[in-house]
Amino acid sequence: MTASTRYTPLAVLGWALALLSGRPASAADASPRSIVNRPVVIHANGASGAGRFVVAELKGTLPPGLYTLKQGDNGTASPAEVFESAGKTFIALTTDRAEADGTGSYTISGREATESGQAIAPDRLKANEIPIETGGQPFATYISGEPFKPYYFPVIGPTGASYTRAYPMKVVKGEDEDHPHQRSLFFTHGNVNGFDFWASDPKNKPNPKFGSIKETARTIVHNGQLAAVIRTTDDWVGPDGKKVLEDERVVGFYGLGKNRVIDFDVTLKATDGPVTFGDTKEGMFGLRVASSMDVKSKTNAGGKIVNAEGLTDDGAWGKASPWVDYTGPVEGKTVGIAILNHPDSFRYPTTWHVRTYGLFAANPFGWHDFGQPRSGEYVLPNGESIRFRYRLILHAGDTAAANLPAEFQAYAKPPRVEVEAK
Repeated sequence: MTASTRYTPLAVLGWALALLSGRPASAADASPRSIVNRPVVIHANGASGAGRFVVAELKGTLPPGLYTLKQGDNGTASPAEVFESAGKTFIALTTDRAEADGTGSYTISGREATESGQAIAPDRLKANEIPIETGGQPFATYISGEPFKPYYFPVIGPTGASYTRAYPMKVVKGEDEDHPHQRSLFFTHGNVNGFDFWASDPKNKPNPKFGSIKETARTIVHNGQLAAVIRTTDDWVGPDGKKVLEDERVVGFYGLGKNRVIDFDVTLKATDGPVTFGDTKEGMFGLRVASSMDVKSKTNAGGKIVNAEGLTDDGAWGKASPWVDYTGPVEGKTVGIAILNHPDSFRYPTTWHVRTYGLFAANPFGWHDFGQPRSGEYVLPNGESIRFRYRLILHAGDTAAANLPAEFQAYAKPPRVEVEAK
């Protein structure tokens, strides 16, 4: 490969913007099948690593759907999926090589949908439980019809096993049966205008301060074969039945590489007066790992917690960090769940309510509980909003094998790419 043809595969994501050869879309471009070996030239800023997952905005008129990207006649073909959201076009892909800065030439072609079909079955789009697949294999189920909060269960990693605890949705021999409100994967908080949305659960003792989070609208933004994106709005309602605030959640599910990835983009809006988020450790973007992954429990001690600074286990609790990884055995294999906090997120880098008994949560409000000298309380003025962004990476192997510093770079600062059509 000459210097003029070196490339940054991460740049790959920018390709798609100009790959349309700079011309307007025609009727033939209405589906990916009409895109065949379209030439692309990519100019990238910064080197990248092989196997990194990227979602990037796409400048152009490439139709939504599944594609194959290839460099040269003998290059490795890798899948990519294009989707539209909020009037913009995005592309999701995984890089296949590590290269320095430079220019690369590619071709991109549309792919036929296979018999595995869409990520979400058409008859489940409006259901209270939405199973989501990737490439025809189970990935996660979104559950919205229960009284206290929406959540996701199961959450299945690339090994085919569920990486989150089944209790209290299912009874599994050997699992911990505590904190029933820690339902697999969720977003909530323990002190919002004095109401508790964290511990609210039908299996907990009733509490007059319990609030509830109720979905009010849903849009299936993209329903592809290897990717799906769901947008919802939700009302946070106090025990008196009055609305406290609302949120908008855009959640993407991606199965384009060796890992499985879930992106959460959540905006909280003060629609009915100012909102006070109290300083409590009980929050916010959280999950409960499979009990076999616990660092410490009554039945095992097989897990490990590691943050970006190298602090481990109890040492990572309450600390601010761009990412944390929780690894341990599931069905005889070492696996991990990493949560990455985007720099655009409120109070980045977030502090972490991550426990050796299996709770794993990003919480930017619990400063006093986490040992900081000032309060983490925050008052959101009426009419204003705050945004939270997280990437969940479900991976096989330990933290070192996951190469999370490179994954974080690909999430936090995807390369700026300019594409010139030939």
